[in-house]
Amino acid sequence: MKKIRYLLLFVLIVTFFSISIILKNMEDSTILSNANTLSNKKIGWGIKRNNNHEQPDLGSENIKILTENHGIAIGNSESKKIYLTFDEGYEAGYTPEILKVLKQNRVKAAFFITAHFVNTEPDLVKEMIDEGHIVGNHTINHKSMPDLNSEQIKSEVMRFASNNL
Repeated sequence: MKKIRYLLLFVLIVTFFSISIILKNMEDSTILSNANTLSNKKIGWGIKRNNNHEQPDLGSENIKILTENHGIAIGNSESKKIYLTFDEGYEAGYTPEILKVLKQNRVKAAFFITAHFVNTEPDLVKEMIDEGHIVGNHTINHKSMPDLNSEQIKSEVMRFASNNL
């Protein structure tokens, strides 16, 4: 009986320390930010295409911002992976065909959709989700975020989520 008590005590102590370590690691991996302290400087986002089939040049300012924020715009040039993303802010009627081709080739993609797209194409949005694609929030009106104040940005993002999910 005494051995069982010691064993239970040992298991409880190990469990307690394990949970403490897990919680500590979760705290360390959380990055909090205050939107009011972030820059809203508008920069041109684009890529400079190369004629030699090399990865395009993102520009030094974009690379600096991506690096500082742990962002990814272009993957590893040694890897044979392609990431497909679609901006549904200005959808021109190609989405059904895109979804068809993706399905035929068993390829997943990410679609960033606006509230207008959700409201006018709910069946396509459902198809995206049902077929395992990532569906991201591209705001209510597809506005340029640096032109908005913090409350407007919050409204653009959060109203989309509350009205459309």
